[in-house]
Amino acid sequence: MRGTVWAAANQLGVVAGTPAELQSALLSGAPRTLRLGQPGQDPAAVGELARILREFGHVRVVVEEAADSGPPPREPVDLADPAAVCAAEPLGITAAYERHGGACGGLRAAWLRAGQALIRDQEPAERALALLAALPASAGPHLRAALTELAAGARWSVVWTRGPDDTEPPWAGPVAALTVSAGRLMIAGRDGAVRHLDAEPHTAPLPGRVRAMAATGDGTLLLLDERGRLHTRGPGSRLTAAVTATLAAHPGTALAAAGDTVLVGDRVGSVHAFGPAGLHQAAPHSGRVTALAATGTLVCSGGADGAVCLWTPGSAPQPDPLTERACPVVALHAAPTARGPAVAVAWEDGLVELHHPGPGEARAFRPGPAIRAVAVLQEGQLALATDEMLVALRPA
Repeated sequence: MRGTVWAAANQLGVVAGTPAELQSALLSGAPRTLRLGQPGQDPAAVGELARILREFGHVRVVVEEAADSGPPPREPVDLADPAAVCAAEPLGITAAYERHGGACGGLRAAWLRAGQALIRDQEPAERALALLAALPASAGPHLRAALTELAAGARWSVVWTRGPDDTEPPWAGPVAALTVSAGRLMIAGRDGAVRHLDAEPHTAPLPGRVRAMAATGDGTLLLLDERGRLHTRGPGSRLTAAVTATLAAHPGTALAAAGDTVLVGDRVGSVHAFGPAGLHQAAPHSGRVTALAATGTLVCSGGADGAVCLWTPGSAPQPDPLTERACPVVALHAAPTARGPAVAVAWEDGLVELHHPGPGEARAFRPGPAIRAVAVLQEGQLALATDEMLVALRPA
């Protein structure tokens, strides 16, 4: 069933691992058509998922007769062999791991964590990279080394990972937001406790869950809660006090800061820049602003419309989006480089892209689970957080 749900979620542009998660992910969107029965999908699982989603009533399900997928597979794949697993048919590997109770050196846990990304068509090197990023801390060094070698042809390399089974230091729980302050990665848990990587939390929890985090030039940490209210940790200023009062009456949906400017998004597609020179506003999106980032004078905004727009307060937004896809943006971060700002973008379907200044394609990565936060680190590294892992990648 898990592989069938992953394939359906990929087709619908959402992240889900169970029928219930798939239903939940589809609740807020328009009705869609789903086609099941592709080669490699288990007929019983297809029939069961079709029955569940038809009862849900939000998806038109079409079950197709799978085409002949060719001759039967060879000898069973060794589920503890990373090279064999990365090269094999992924839905078959998923079903085998669901039946298999052993750890396979940590390979089974990594596959079931990253599987929605792994079942997509891709080269074995890219599959090895996703497995390496999802590998539990308990995995043997030989497996990590083997996956690193297999991933040598991928567009990224893994710098470090953190997950629930890390004990030194212990995993601090799911990450809600990331930012960079004074060159250091700042990590906010869902409860608002903020810490550096490998350090204990050093701020008090919030009364509500965290939606976004930003840092001002004087080191003040700003936290936006799920109700759209602003909380400050650190020195603060008249400006941050004024923004806090404003959001108490008019809740925000996204947050960023650059220097002494605080930026807030709202549910109708507008971005508000509060700074020493006053208030500047723009309306670059159709629908809710879902994410903000800023570096220098450049503001990046992401929306439920799937667009990432660029703006300098005091001027009109740039006419063309930096990038645009047919699903909502869920996280943004921007940082300066020697060639100009680099921008990390994550979408609701589990894709993250790092856009470098100048011509050329953005570098993309799919960890498998839903992405909660992103950050651009030094030397063009990319940090991303899901509910079960925090990963740093370096462009290969």
